Amino acid sequence: MHQAPLPTAVTGPTPPLAQARRQARLTAGLVATVVFVTAIAPLATDMYVPAFPQVAGDLSGTATQVQLTLTTFFVGMALGQLIGGPVSDQRGRRIPLLAALLVMTAASIGCAVAPTIGVMTAARLVQGFAGGWAMVIGRAVIVDLATGNQLVRVLNVVAAVGGIAPIVGPLLGGLILQLSHWRVSFWLVAALGLAMTLAALLAVPESLPRERRHAGGLRNFVGAGRIVLANREYVGYLVVAGAAMGALFAYVATSAFVLQSMNGLSPLAYSIDFAVNAVGMTIAALLAARLAGRVSTRKLILTGQIAALVAGGAMLAGALWLGTPLPLALVCFFVLMTAQGLMIPNGGALASAAVPEHPGTGAAVQGFVQWVAAGTIAPLAGLGGEHTAVPMATLITAGAAVSMVGLLVLAKPEPTVGVPS
Repeated sequence: MHQAPLPTAVTGPTPPLAQARRQARLTAGLVATVVFVTAIAPLATDMYVPAFPQVAGDLSGTATQVQLTLTTFFVGMALGQLIGGPVSDQRGRRIPLLAALLVMTAASIGCAVAPTIGVMTAARLVQGFAGGWAMVIGRAVIVDLATGNQLVRVLNVVAAVGGIAPIVGPLLGGLILQLSHWRVSFWLVAALGLAMTLAALLAVPESLPRERRHAGGLRNFVGAGRIVLANREYVGYLVVAGAAMGALFAYVATSAFVLQSMNGLSPLAYSIDFAVNAVGMTIAALLAARLAGRVSTRKLILTGQIAALVAGGAMLAGALWLGTPLPLALVCFFVLMTAQGLMIPNGGALASAAVPEHPGTGAAVQGFVQWVAAGTIAPLAGLGGEHTAVPMATLITAGAAVSMVGLLVLAKPEPTVGVPS
């Protein structure tokens, strides 16, 4: 995939920016590598979750302690993205990306050989930090090299193909548990880390030349953060994607209880339904990528928000008065997950387009907000226990509503010259 230069009357790039984009090209190999890097979070999480009971037994930990290893991973992801983006704005993309991938590989090995739950928790924190660092830099590379509708299209493709990981992760984790030991899943993540490093060496160029880098230091980081957060359009789309992410993880954290504990679905049937819902999200993101430049991106986001709001409202009504019947839960979960394919990647793309002069910082703040939302909402969704869907449905509905406020109230409704709408 090569980028065709856009007319300067539309995008208005500065000469150094145009020159940088001529030197580093957006190739299919580069996009594939970024997809590979962004798959690490769902793979490192979804392959591991089915093994929680075995991990608790092997490491003499409680269920709460094992759950904490997931929380620390999310915390690491959020911090890694918050710090990695600005550092790459200062130091460039290529070297920090390679370093992060190597650290993530080492941390995955630490998880595989962890003798205690404490060591596992610490290794998961480092794994999440390095994985988040790598993910935000991969996204910043795309923002460096793509503009306008192409940026929206490529980020939707990344999200869509990356959506395969949540489909494969639980199935692969269950297969590993049947054939081997839970530690094998972390050895597999370590092997994938080495493969990612090799792919980055071969396919990812330095996309941020020295003349476009920002000075480092805490003061400059805070300054860049203030600049992006002072951009109302950016904040609006940040809310769009962050609130949608919260609704998504309300589903991820509690859908197993709703479908298995409350409705008697078998683990295999649940895994199949989870995969089908992830397919819906992937197809929606691919459709959004195909429609970029033909249909307003804001209209696609709004379509997803309305669908998610309807699904959340129906789920809440069913939880309050009908006992959350299985057909209603299956339909609402599918609609919700499909809607995420329109909301999260498109909201993120428009947020990135709103702050082109600070792509690393913009991506860092965006990733931080999304993963903080995931880590916060996931435990809240389960507060009612495993026999009620009311907290989950409430959070899904609220997430869709807040996302809509971000689009219609905070983000500028009128298109801006050079920014896709």
